[in-house]
Amino acid sequence: MTVTDALLGPLLADDPARPLITFYDDVTGERIELSGATFANWVAKTANLLRDECDVEPGTPVAVLLPAHWQTAAALLGLWWCGAEAVADPAGAEVALATEDALDAASGAGLVVGFSLDAFGRGLDRAASGGALPGDAVDYATEVRVHGDHFAPLAPVPDDAPALAGTDVAGVVAAARSRAAELGLAAGDRVLSTLDWPLATTGGLVDGLLAVLAAGASLVHVRHPAGDQERRAGTEKVTRVLGPT
Repeated sequence: MTVTDALLGPLLADDPARPLITFYDDVTGERIELSGATFANWVAKTANLLRDECDVEPGTPVAVLLPAHWQTAAALLGLWWCGAEAVADPAGAEVALATEDALDAASGAGLVVGFSLDAFGRGLDRAASGGALPGDAVDYATEVRVHGDHFAPLAPVPDDAPALAGTDVAGVVAAARSRAAELGLAAGDRVLSTLDWPLATTGGLVDGLLAVLAAGASLVHVRHPAGDQERRAGTEKVTRVLGPT
């Protein structure tokens, strides 16, 4: 079983229409809400893109140079569905997933997938910043939309396959479930988080995303938090808060 199957599968079996991730960016004013089913489609599209266009397969090291964002969540669960390992350092990685300001750093990987993170799905070459992808890099926003909404791994992923910065599949799933229990998260919770998800230190990722999924809760993630978070918590019917607000 992959990390994705273990964490996302039970949520989809329970109630795929329920909101799973609500994302805010207080700088851009963006708000997007994804049900479990819609988010799973994005995960599947991402997994198909990584496998079919980037040759990502079990054991492939994939550097993730992305901020806490709903597209980052889809990218992580997509690469784990392929059986790949998420790493922090692009040096030696076969593929790197990076925002425009991290493209130079990502160039140490064999192939770069650029993320604009644009709220309207515009690619990097059409983003407001005017950025363009180098060489043969893949533009995520442009390419992911043509891929299928369903994904089937070509081969089973063993529990001892590396998944996150040297930790294997079983270890990542166990850590997510353990932290969910330690944080007191439960099925049905609505969790507001402002935690970042750096892969160099994976605690924020485990607490701010994986533990929420493992608990069967839904996530309200706020990037660049500003303004009245208490009011937002009330509007979103938040039951738990993680990180400074």
